[in-house]
Amino acid sequence: MKDQFLMQKIVFIAIVMSVSACLQVFADSFIYWQASLFQEFWRLWTAHWVHVGWIHYVLNIVAFACLPFIFPRVRIWHFVALLLLLPLFISLCFYYLFPDIEAYAGLSGVLHGAYVTVACVHLLYKKERNFAAFVLFLILGKLIWENTIGSVGTAKLIGSPVLVEAHLLGVIGGVIIAMLYILWDYFFE
Repeated sequence: MKDQFLMQKIVFIAIVMSVSACLQVFADSFIYWQASLFQEFWRLWTAHWVHVGWIHYVLNIVAFACLPFIFPRVRIWHFVALLLLLPLFISLCFYYLFPDIEAYAGLSGVLHGAYVTVACVHLLYKKERNFAAFVLFLILGKLIWENTIGSVGTAKLIGSPVLVEAHLLGVIGGVIIAMLYILWDYFFE
């Protein structure tokens, strides 16, 4: 059973990597483009699956691939839900709260949200609590760093400015999803 679950995670990661790589080939058709966002509604999701370049793609995919293994209780359907909900949340927040953001591409906001969601839920499990708190502390530290000192090194590496608003919105969305999940589990399970 454990081997089957491991294989499911590996297959899921391979599918996400493949879809993201395929979209990357035609990135201009899939990025967040504010002017045509609701005429081309798929951009609400696909903007977070494409990247500004292949280095950016590799960095985000590696971070995504680690998540199912550092939090082994998480099921594939949890990841699917996060990959559907977080991009929509971030894109709509860009549109309504940050109208100056005209274009965006990248998975990092969703990654921040996914890590936060999963870590928040794992705070409920005694064995994982310390590690989950450590992950949340690291993400908080990263957000503080990015919003005070900046992300010059990362921007040079990926060849584009880092949109720290995406990271912050991802974290906010992640906390909201975690709270809803915990409440649902408490009242309906």
